[in-house]
Amino acid sequence: MTTTDPSLSLAGRRAVVTGSTSGIGAATVRLLAARGAHVVVTGRDKARGDTVADDVRREGGSAVFVPSELTGSPDALRDTARAWSDALGGPIDLLVHNAALCPPVDTFTLTDADLEATLAVNVRAPHVLTAALALPMIEAGGGAIVVIGSWMATVGHAFVGLYSATKAAEEQLARSWAAELGPRGVRVNTVSPGATCTPINADADADEVVARMTAGTPAGRPGTPDEIAAAVAWVVSDQAAYVHGTTIAVDGGITATRTA
Repeated sequence: MTTTDPSLSLAGRRAVVTGSTSGIGAATVRLLAARGAHVVVTGRDKARGDTVADDVRREGGSAVFVPSELTGSPDALRDTARAWSDALGGPIDLLVHNAALCPPVDTFTLTDADLEATLAVNVRAPHVLTAALALPMIEAGGGAIVVIGSWMATVGHAFVGLYSATKAAEEQLARSWAAELGPRGVRVNTVSPGATCTPINADADADEVVARMTAGTPAGRPGTPDEIAAAVAWVVSDQAAYVHGTTIAVDGGITATRTA
């Protein structure tokens, strides 16, 4: 299943989206597959992962679920990278770093376990996986890497400070990777969502917080996973061939106009 616009087509490309069993990751998998990519769905929940992959195949796309634990050691992460390539039958062309942990607590209540896991998933795993997968991309003639950032990386918060800091770190890694890898054929960019309706904030209390947060923005509402996925699918396509090292804010205007 491919798009009718050749410059948006991802036909034949091999893609991995981390944390893609729900939310933004699942929406991204579905759209990349709809545009012709062969996609690995990753995550810890086999039932949800199989469901996403089955949905993609039912719609005519190509997807396989490969369970992945991103808090593991660097060697375990490199094994995971090899498993993804093996599942797709060759080097990865498109890599989307979407998986993230966001402990909803302040500095004083953050546990040591959550501190270590958040740093591992949000910073260490993207770094190790990029190192493992970018060289095969280069050897195969090029590719694209996308970091899913966050509007929270740009402002201070009274809670989720660690999450915000890790997202800022990921965005800086993306800029550095763009400088390092772009001349060798691998484009790297960040797509930075605003407050988005996902399973993380699906309960009534969280939904109310997101609604209040976005009420005064130009969009006046939260974003959707499909809107974030659309930006990802564009920036990895040939239409965005001249886009390197940028952060694309898909946030309803919250970072450009937020005053409180």
